[in-house]
Amino acid sequence: MFDGERVLDGPVVVFVEDGRVLGVERGTAVPDGWPTRDLPGGTLLPGLIDAHVHLCADGTPGPLDRLAGHSAERLDATIEASLRAHLAAGVTTVRDLGDQDGAVLSWSSRATAGLPTVLGSGAPITTPGGHCRTMGGAARGVAELRAAVRRRAGQGAHVVKIMGSGGVMTPGTDTMRPQFTDEEMRAAVAEAHAAGLPVTVHAHALAAVRQAVDAGADGIEHCTCLTPSGVRVDDDLLGALAGAGVVVCPTLGSDPGFTVPPEIVAMAARAGLTQEALNEVVARLHAGGVRLVAGTDAGIGPPKPHGLLPVALREYAGCGMPATDVLAAATSAAAAACGVADRKGFVRPGHDADLLAVDGDPATDITALARPLAVYLAGTPVAAA
Repeated sequence: MFDGERVLDGPVVVFVEDGRVLGVERGTAVPDGWPTRDLPGGTLLPGLIDAHVHLCADGTPGPLDRLAGHSAERLDATIEASLRAHLAAGVTTVRDLGDQDGAVLSWSSRATAGLPTVLGSGAPITTPGGHCRTMGGAARGVAELRAAVRRRAGQGAHVVKIMGSGGVMTPGTDTMRPQFTDEEMRAAVAEAHAAGLPVTVHAHALAAVRQAVDAGADGIEHCTCLTPSGVRVDDDLLGALAGAGVVVCPTLGSDPGFTVPPEIVAMAARAGLTQEALNEVVARLHAGGVRLVAGTDAGIGPPKPHGLLPVALREYAGCGMPATDVLAAATSAAAAACGVADRKGFVRPGHDADLLAVDGDPATDITALARPLAVYLAGTPVAAA
């Protein structure tokens, strides 16, 4: 078993009662009266956590641009289909970092049991004309940003998402520079913290990453560190990120069966978003002691389907991260970043019995994560992929 932090070799028995882990014992002894399921040759882990998804988006080409035209019923259906895909892959908790005008938050308030836990941000806060501007979160000026944060707090958001730079998926936005002023960013972060909410900032530009850190943001999404002369991650930035405990979600991962059209590859390359550059950033961040969590950006297009996380974790391992660090990035570290480490991300007494069993040992073969034997949600088995 990997318990969220360390590997326990040999047979392990996990006792589950009323949806929670009651106890963990080494060996094979089980008291009389306990129904059991034996998984020889398997490894048990906490249910995985994908810390960056877009549940309203269905993974077709350009889905974010079309969301404004979807009915509430269609959005609900897409959210539920997305969650079923995550659950089949062993993902039992997701953090949604950008919905259509609060659709995921609204769905969550009406959700029934049997699907992954959802922690949402609502619509991402962006500038008029900025990245993901059609999703209902445009704001400009200190007063508007503060009001936008308060609105999300009132909607039940678990985190505030701010589009600190432009993005490749929104033509006409600039991935090389911040979208907000320093004063606006500081005001938004202060308002969120006053409401008890963490802030994570989408930032491709190095200047946007530094702006978010200086403003006191809790997390950075992508953290690509683009400059006009290429990617640059210097020691000062690493020290600032690590020293402040900022959590970085690099959003690695793409469907290996999908061939990205050449024009998209060229557009991303012009923005400095090559796979080599992304891997270099992750390797530097990890070596610099920066807190990393795993997220996929699932839903934003065909290379990013929902349920991608087990495959995506191979890319994190390919950046030189030890397997146990990769596993923690998708379990205990992600739970801490999402504010649910008291009940998710570990196989420990008192924690939710969200569990994944895989065929093999992911601590020595990360591809084992893509071979689920069983998935449990609050102790209840669900169909494995």
